[in-house]
Amino acid sequence: MHMNDSRTISADQNTVWAAILDPEVLKACVPGCTEMAGNADDGFEATVVQKVGPVKATFKGKVTLSDMEAPNRVTLNGEGKGGAAGFAKGGATVTLAPGEDGGTLLTYDVDAKVGGKLAQLGSRIIDGFAKKMADQFFTSFQEALEGPAEEEETTEEGTDAPRKKGWFKRMVSS
Repeated sequence: MHMNDSRTISADQNTVWAAILDPEVLKACVPGCTEMAGNADDGFEATVVQKVGPVKATFKGKVTLSDMEAPNRVTLNGEGKGGAAGFAKGGATVTLAPGEDGGTLLTYDVDAKVGGKLAQLGSRIIDGFAKKMADQFFTSFQEALEGPAEEEETTEEGTDAPRKKGWFKRMVSS
């Protein structure tokens, strides 16, 4: 299956780059991730618990990074095994570029494969699940940098209230 999308993040490119290489950020953003260890040089090991249709499994896997061009581009290649449920493997190329108002345009291009019981569920279920996982990851990633999406509030003076920073952005801009 193949997916691609982009989104603008209200953080400078170097902050976004640091976040995409941080195991704590990745653990917080990967849906169902219970463990994440490692570093950008040696790769990351993760445990993810997910339910896809009627199949629930714990996947243990490894993610390696390649084609790193700091702070513009990185390719993440991963493989996870979920026992009797099957396996998932694939890669994502993440590209960062200067966006509007000092933000960063993040673009991703993902190719993934599944096998075992997961593959028997059919492409409509798997494709929908994969898109949902990617959307959840990048929404969580954006919130880690920007803070949660909130309704715009107007102060008594009629100006927009300042938006809260995300937890990662607070850490790096202190």
